[in-house]
Amino acid sequence: MASVTPIRTVERATEPGPLRPPPQPRQRQALITVRGLSKKFQGTTVYDDFSIDLPMGKFISIFGPNGCGKSTFINMISGLMPMDRGEALYDGQPIRDVTNSYVFQNYREALFPWFRAIDNIHYPLKVMGIDRKERLRRVEQLLVDFDVQFDLNAYPYTLSGGQQQTVAILRALVTEPEVLFLDEPFSALDYEMTLFMRERLQKIFMKRKTTMLLVSHDLDEAIQLADQVILLTRRPTRVAEIVDVNLPWPRDLDVTTGEGFIALKRHCLERFWREVKRD
Repeated sequence: MASVTPIRTVERATEPGPLRPPPQPRQRQALITVRGLSKKFQGTTVYDDFSIDLPMGKFISIFGPNGCGKSTFINMISGLMPMDRGEALYDGQPIRDVTNSYVFQNYREALFPWFRAIDNIHYPLKVMGIDRKERLRRVEQLLVDFDVQFDLNAYPYTLSGGQQQTVAILRALVTEPEVLFLDEPFSALDYEMTLFMRERLQKIFMKRKTTMLLVSHDLDEAIQLADQVILLTRRPTRVAEIVDVNLPWPRDLDVTTGEGFIALKRHCLERFWREVKRD
């Protein structure tokens, strides 16, 4: 029986082509990009194809007429409230892929009354599976940064309103979030405590440069704490103006009573009243 010789295929040598550079990773943009945001409540349009770019690593205040949807805006882009249409990306990522925290106006309902204040602060780290040594390090550092001087072994209902809101803010910051949402966090506090809390929040921001988005109904507060103030119109809501706040940090008494601050406040007030009176 004749043997069969297998056939070998020989590839022709070819001239090497020009070397191509390796593919470069996509350049991520350090922006919060909101595109096509739309929302209606019971047939009333609040947002219709709303878009905006906001820088990350900055303190952004949201200010505008009553009912324009300030809280609705951060509730949607934080993922707490569904959008009818649109998207919000953080450095190109959806909010579910970004470490974020939220401080609510109603601090009394935000805290667990059966936990001591210190346990409330530790709680999110336990949920995240952070070991005890790292939890203690984070909490201790945060207490130093915030200059906490009341008893954290107390239960929330025994603390003052300002102390309870301090605990709520500490609990939000202890996770070291990339983005912190603050929905009128000081509106239920007395004036002295409000000034104290603004000072402490500035200190944290200056040290950590966490992206912070603040909804405020107080124009002084909105300007004092912000790198940018987003002035919104009446519904359907648009951006009336983005005002850059080029004032030195920290925004102490000298800054907030200075000519630069007063000029910014006047400008924002004029724009605000124009929107309030708009038909």
